[in-house]
Amino acid sequence: MARSTLVEISVRQVEIVAHTLAQELMEWNEPIPAFNTRFPDRLESCLKTPFQKFAGRSLYRGLVGKGATLFYLMIKNHPFQNGNKRVAVMTLLYFLHKNSWWLTVDNDDLYVFANAVAKSPSESSRKEIRRIRSFIRKFMVRRSVSVR
Repeated sequence: MARSTLVEISVRQVEIVAHTLAQELMEWNEPIPAFNTRFPDRLESCLKTPFQKFAGRSLYRGLVGKGATLFYLMIKNHPFQNGNKRVAVMTLLYFLHKNSWWLTVDNDDLYVFANAVAKSPSESSRKEIRRIRSFIRKFMVRRSVSVR
């Protein structure tokens, strides 16, 4: 994968795209509360952490590292009252889409994977993020059209 500037996603994009799609496509008889009921600052932290730097170097390397960290934090930090795993799935897909990649995994399988992440012990976060990175690498494919 060539080095390039990765496109970050904003709180507004999560609201308009990921949260809305999760509500429309993944409610499964368990409603996702309105976006404005989210916990203040948690979502912002989930979106910014993967792009943190120390001494000029990214703490989370590349698209896969940033995507895995984003997915993990969206699940474990609970920015929403309910639907965190479903919104995390859509946020990861949107993040990959914005950076010209996609996952060739069934949404239901991705949600089952998200459930496993949610059940993982917090003290093994590094191990879990490595597992998420492997999962993303296994199913990611390059999109033919760049969307910014």
